[in-house]
Amino acid sequence: MKLVSFEGGFGRVEDDDVVRMGDDLSAYLATGEAHDGPRIPLASIRPLAPVSRPAKIIGIGLNYRDHAAESGQPIPEEPILFPKFANSVIGPGEPILLPEATEQVDYEAELAVVIGRMTRDVSVDDALSHVAGYTCANDVSARDLQFRSSQWMLGKAIDTFLPIGPWLVTADEITDPQALAIRCVLNGRTMQDSSTAQMVFGVAELVAYISRTLTLEPGDLIATGTPPGVGAARTPPVWLEDGDEVTIEIEGIGTLTNPVSRRKART
Repeated sequence: MKLVSFEGGFGRVEDDDVVRMGDDLSAYLATGEAHDGPRIPLASIRPLAPVSRPAKIIGIGLNYRDHAAESGQPIPEEPILFPKFANSVIGPGEPILLPEATEQVDYEAELAVVIGRMTRDVSVDDALSHVAGYTCANDVSARDLQFRSSQWMLGKAIDTFLPIGPWLVTADEITDPQALAIRCVLNGRTMQDSSTAQMVFGVAELVAYISRTLTLEPGDLIATGTPPGVGAARTPPVWLEDGDEVTIEIEGIGTLTNPVSRRKART
């Protein structure tokens, strides 16, 4: 099922045009059930980020074979982890705000995993049973800040730099998370076009790996990496600019679109 958060409510999408009101996401994660309530037209709501305040957001670097190649980096032998935080999370239609501190902001289409239950030291075989569902994500990255040091957080954990949505698709709807088409479209031009089959470490491997040393909790997010075609790898580079519109599309999940706006300097 598709679970959607919006101003004044939460529910599941029925027949792609109606929302059945229900409990909030935390209640769903606790029970695995979305209770019935009134029906309202999907067109009458504005979706928000399906998980607005995740306790943990874990990004994965260089997790597509072809993206590692375009970046001139070897394929990682173990997952590369970095943090983002709740300040970065925005929903569909909300603006990605470019701060004055950077001039090289990039897009990254990603499959985001939402954890459904307490997850500690699980096996690869059991890992997917701990996943509540999936959503689209854009791991927006300030490249000029990201590579100032060996730690990426400065260029990654910026306000508004993690659009997610438009809803959470529950895990039972995604037969194989490693067989999904994934695209990024910038101002109508396709920039990334690949498949999650190209991941170096699949969703199950990532959940198991992270849980060896870090307890994952309901609502935590894992942004699983991006395919080739990022702006930094192009000649000349393509950076997000004021007035742009960037769309992330993932097969079986949906479409996430956000405008881009240059944040005004403080006066």
